[in-house]
Amino acid sequence: MDSGAVYSVVPGAILRKLGLRPYRTETFTLADGTKVKRKVGDAYFEINGSRGPAPVIFGEKGDESLLGVTTLESLGLVLDPFKRALRPMRFLLA
Repeated sequence: MDSGAVYSVVPGAILRKLGLRPYRTETFTLADGTKVKRKVGDAYFEINGSRGPAPVIFGEKGDESLLGVTTLESLGLVLDPFKRALRPMRFLLA
């Protein structure tokens, strides 16, 4: 988990084996300021019984797999940064 990442990263080879295909290429900025281009598609995630769709980056060699905030929100989860644990999200209807 990376509390600063927006999208999740999964190795592209795994996503392709699952039959997923990217639909666009985006430029992302790494923590050190380096810019990289990666393919993006959609995936369906499931963690501890929570399920939902979210955009996913097709990771390349050297990329770390991670869960981004968009995926966590889709699953109704938030990251507790102090305990580095996932917690259910409070849903507010205003």
